[in-house]
Amino acid sequence: MMSSWMRCMFPIPILSVALLLLYYNNSLTKWKSSHRMNATEERILLLEACDALLNGRKSPFELPATNPSERYNCQDYIKHRHYITAPLSDAEAHFPLAYVMTVHKEFDTFEKLFRAIYMPQNVYCIHVDEKSSADYLQAVDDFINCFPNAFLASKMEPVVYAGISRLQADLNCMKDLLKSEVRWKYVINTCGQDFPLKTNKEIVQHLKKFNGKNITPGVLPPNHAIPRTKYVHREDIAHAYVRRTNIVKPPPPHNITIYFGSAYVALTREFTKFILEDPRALDLLKWSKDTYSPDEHYWVSLNRIPDVPGSTPDAQWEGDVRAIKWRDMTEHGGCHGRYVRDICIYGTGDLQWLMNSNSIFANKFELKSYPPTMECLEMKIRERALNQSEVTVLPDWYL
Repeated sequence: MMSSWMRCMFPIPILSVALLLLYYNNSLTKWKSSHRMNATEERILLLEACDALLNGRKSPFELPATNPSERYNCQDYIKHRHYITAPLSDAEAHFPLAYVMTVHKEFDTFEKLFRAIYMPQNVYCIHVDEKSSADYLQAVDDFINCFPNAFLASKMEPVVYAGISRLQADLNCMKDLLKSEVRWKYVINTCGQDFPLKTNKEIVQHLKKFNGKNITPGVLPPNHAIPRTKYVHREDIAHAYVRRTNIVKPPPPHNITIYFGSAYVALTREFTKFILEDPRALDLLKWSKDTYSPDEHYWVSLNRIPDVPGSTPDAQWEGDVRAIKWRDMTEHGGCHGRYVRDICIYGTGDLQWLMNSNSIFANKFELKSYPPTMECLEMKIRERALNQSEVTVLPDWYL
């Protein structure tokens, strides 16, 4: 029988409860018969709440908080938080991925993202903004010490939005990742407010379709983006902004054509070596230091050079790396959370749109502001991972 607390939290008619339990009893029978873990009453309530939200109905929701300052007994923590501790298929085991994660706030949101993309065969470099508090850095450091395949970047940058420091943070991690013993196939860069829309197996399948090509969505710069690289910009770390000047920049080195595209990419191991070693890449990085948002032209411009490893000279916006709801775009049906810098922070009303997306990741999320959005996405993704798994008997990580 449900406790009085649960009855208060989920006041639904008795008939609905009966129908719901009948429906999920059928699901439980299927899970038991295939040696899957049993669903708990808590899980049934979570499923009901998420299904209600996905169908546009309101549902009460309570989320347990994570204490960022908590010190962990790693073994107990990994078990308690249901981390996946073994590859779920041979295909995934033989196609390890590398992740760059740039973070600066909201430990709970970061931890949720990390758990969602964590697989023991992958490797993770976490870059913490140098300006972040000592407590936040310590919390992240304590946390990732529980995972042998995760580490802090060897060099931290004081990151400024749209500045060269944001690009340099990714490059610092990529340099560290190339030193890892994990022979990863692709590196994917993320920020702390991302969340995956695909399982690890689906991400691997998506990347394999590109046959060793880099994924750097972009095109020749539209008119509004031309000033970003035409004029000198100054990064003001003290005030955390980038200021445009009237000084005209010299042309880019090596006659490189400048493209405009996504700051979030999926790069092959060979291309990553190229950008850290080839004179063209190094010179373009130096030239880009006084541009606006250089991560939106650096990857895509280098990847359009024909002789570069894994290059895609004729590519445009294809790749489905990120799902983003921009304020000036209307086909996404509007933002059901709120806009920050013209990007939607997803609310529960955005769940259906996110579930229908073909992208690998979506941006942006805030666990504190809209907890059901991330909770329900994670639940749905884990359901798919369970169904796709080649493991006969799964450990207790389903929730």
